[in-house]
Amino acid sequence: MISNLAENIRTFRKQRRLTQEQLAEVMGVTTGAVHKWEIGASVPELGMIMELADFFDVSMDVLTGYRMKDNRIEALKKRLAEYCRTMDPAAIGEAEKALKKYPNSFEIVDGCASVFLVYSIGSEKKDMARRALELLYRALELLPGNTDPWCNEVTVYGQIADAYLLLGETEKALDIMKAHNICGLFSGNIGVWLSVYQKRYDEAETYLSEALIGSVNDILNAAFGFYSVFCARKDYDSALEILDMAKLLIDRTVKKSRTGFFSKSEAMLLTMLANVHLIKGNTGEAQKLLRESVSITRRFDKTPDYSLGSVRFALDTGETSLHDIMGKTAADSARTLLGLLENKKLTEMWEEIYANE
Repeated sequence: MISNLAENIRTFRKQRRLTQEQLAEVMGVTTGAVHKWEIGASVPELGMIMELADFFDVSMDVLTGYRMKDNRIEALKKRLAEYCRTMDPAAIGEAEKALKKYPNSFEIVDGCASVFLVYSIGSEKKDMARRALELLYRALELLPGNTDPWCNEVTVYGQIADAYLLLGETEKALDIMKAHNICGLFSGNIGVWLSVYQKRYDEAETYLSEALIGSVNDILNAAFGFYSVFCARKDYDSALEILDMAKLLIDRTVKKSRTGFFSKSEAMLLTMLANVHLIKGNTGEAQKLLRESVSITRRFDKTPDYSLGSVRFALDTGETSLHDIMGKTAADSARTLLGLLENKKLTEMWEEIYANE
């Protein structure tokens, strides 16, 4: 609720060219009373507010400047998120009011827990982290009513682990993350805490390797996806930039001494770069890139390696292999990609180079 009653009384009085003394006479009060209203030192009684609104020919809402907040669940969630982005101290009070209004809403309980987590970071006081923990366990009970596709049991347990970390209960947090590490979601966090805080380096290395592989794969997928978006918009400069970023990542990730799984990604990336250069009329550059792509493709298919052995820093235990759905061989993947790019000239150039080199 927001009210500008003091300012509005002063504004409407001046609009009617009245002094404080004249308004006081009309309302049957002292000049001092009007002065206090206008500086916010006191508030007129309800009956007087009604008389003032009638005198100024406005509604009470207009006179008071009252604006009701949207307190529906979606609006509350957005408001709380905005408070967290700006670190507005109003967040804590707003969260507690939201919890009183919607004590059985998963989205509100989970959202308010996030507020307390954010505001407990860097604070020596543990009460907000404990409050967050209390709300998160309550959120688990309310999960059947969840309609937010971004939240589930695993994400709630991830926040619970964060709360325990903030409370200094590192081992408890690690146990929770390990128990709910679906698809390596928490591998990076687990690896960091094991290495930096627990000094358990050998155990950390396994999780850090999982996190590294997953992160590289995610970034490459994002880059390839952005490439498609940019090409559809004919923003070829951005398409080249995103692929250059992806190539730099591969250059820093793959061991130069051997060909491995990410070599397939590199070959496809070079083909996509060639596609852009061909569209821009740089035929010579496109041919150069395709030759490099074909060379990598042939090297991989000659001695295919789907292990982690070709990835720098990653721990290769011999128990993990990497695969994609583009094709069994690098050549298969290249032809699948060429079909998706739908550039007949590019396909003909690739096939000619592949056949002759």
